[in-house]
Parts: sequence; C-alpha cells; structure tokens
Amino acid sequence: MTRRLHAFFFAAIGAAIAVLVVAIAPAPVRAQSADLVLCDRLAADPSDPDRPADVKGTPDVAPADIATAIRYCKSASRSSRRAIYQLGRAYLASGQVADAVAAWRKAIDKGSTSAMVELGVLYATGSGVAKDEAQARALFERAAQAGNPRGVINLAALSGGVASDPARARELLAKAAETNAEAQYQLGLMLADGTGGPRDDAGARALFEKAAAQNHPGALERMGAFTQEGRGGAKDSSAAKAYYERAAALGDEGAKKALKRIECPYVLTDKRGNVVTNLCF
Repeated sequence: MTRRLHAFFFAAIGAAIAVLVVAIAPAPVRAQSADLVLCDRLAADPSDPDRPADVKGTPDVAPADIATAIRYCKSASRSSRRAIYQLGRAYLASGQVADAVAAWRKAIDKGSTSAMVELGVLYATGSGVAKDEAQARALFERAAQAGNPRGVINLAALSGGVASDPARARELLAKAAETNAEAQYQLGLMLADGTGGPRDDAGARALFEKAAAQNHPGALERMGAFTQEGRGGAKDSSAAKAYYERAAALGDEGAKKALKRIECPYVLTDKRGNVVTNLCF
C-alpha cells in the first residue's frame, strides 16, 4: 500500500510539473510579440490612440516595407486590434483598397477608432469606394465620441469646419485631450483664440505644455511663443528659445522663423517699408 501511495504521489507531482511547464512555456507568446513588434515598426500610425508610447510610428508605410508589413501585421492581427488596423494601412499603401477596407471593418468591430477615421476618409473622398458622406459622418462621429482627435477634426471639416459648431468641437476635443497630444494641441488653439467658448490663455498654455512634453511640434512652437510673450504664465526668453529649438528640430516652420527672429531681431527696410535684410548678433 505504501509503495502504491508513493507511486501515486510521484506520478501526481510529475503531472503537475508537466502542466506547469506547458502553462508557462513562453515560445508562442514570444512569436506573437515578435510579429507585433515588426508590424509596429513598419506600419504603426503615429496618431493612433492604440499605439503604445514606446512605438514611434510612421506617417506612411514605406514602399519597400509593404510586403513585410502585410506579412507580420497579418500574423499579429490574430490577437491584436492595433495590428488589424495597421494591416489595413499596409494594404492601402500597396493599392489593395478592398483588402484595406475589409481589415478596417474588422478593426472597427473590435473598437479601433483609427480604423473608423480611415474608413470614413475613404467614404468622404470616394477613394476606392462609392462616395458616401452619411457613412463618413457616422464613422467620424463614432471616433469623435470615443475621443479620437482626428475623428473630431474630420467631423468638423465634413460639417463645414470648426466654425460651424465650435462649442461641439471643443467639447469633443476636451474628452480626447485627456490622453492625446494632438487633441491637447488642437484644444489649446481653441482656448487661445476663444473659439467655441471663453478665451483661456492659462488653460491653453497648460494644454500646450502637456503636448510639448510628448514632443508635439506644434505644441512646442506654441509653448515657445507663450513663454516668450509671458502669455498665460511666466515670461522666459531662454526657455522660449529652447522650445523653438526642439520644435524646429522636428521640422516646424513657425519655430524656425521664430528662431531667426530671435537671432536677427533688427530689420532694415527700404523707403517703401519693404524688408531688405535682418541684422543678426
């Protein structure tokens, strides 16, 4: 009897260890993660709210990367909503509009607001699908309600611009601005101009500062201007220059011009008032 109990005990232990090994085996997870990493590297959208902070993203899928992006995004799409959306981006870059639409519909079913925006753009412009402004508006509205800033902006544009309903645009942007740098920037512009509600320089500056901390070029430029003028907070010329330099490094033309004005503040004009040259120091 004792031997039988010992045999049963060791058999049970062996079975438990086998189950534990299977449960913690990392190989399948690593394979999926590797596919998603490569999909992100080649096809992530910088404006996608689903994009992790450590993923840079690319404005467009490079022609040389399309086939690879499709391969890895298709594999990763089995377990990732973001990958399904990015697969649609890769298909669109390759000219496979029908496949892009199919991928975005799947991503929308799983709640991807970026897929809502992109499919809405196709319907709004009639690119590869029959033009349908009602469908576009419905998709932009869904994305905007979920806090996607591009959904807000595109919805406003389809409705004749922010001016048609600035208070509504401001309301929708406020929700998106809780987490998104582009929404923070866009809402900051509205607060700075008093569009859709009271002008609020301090509130605008706070929003620009949040977006600037995420390296948003436009927000960095606005922080430079607000800091240089002392608008909505303390005035600090050296800090303003630093903001302009960061924005200029990211390609912002307004920041480049502001730096030029700082470096060359004296302007020589002719008798008609036309600028002849700037004097630098």
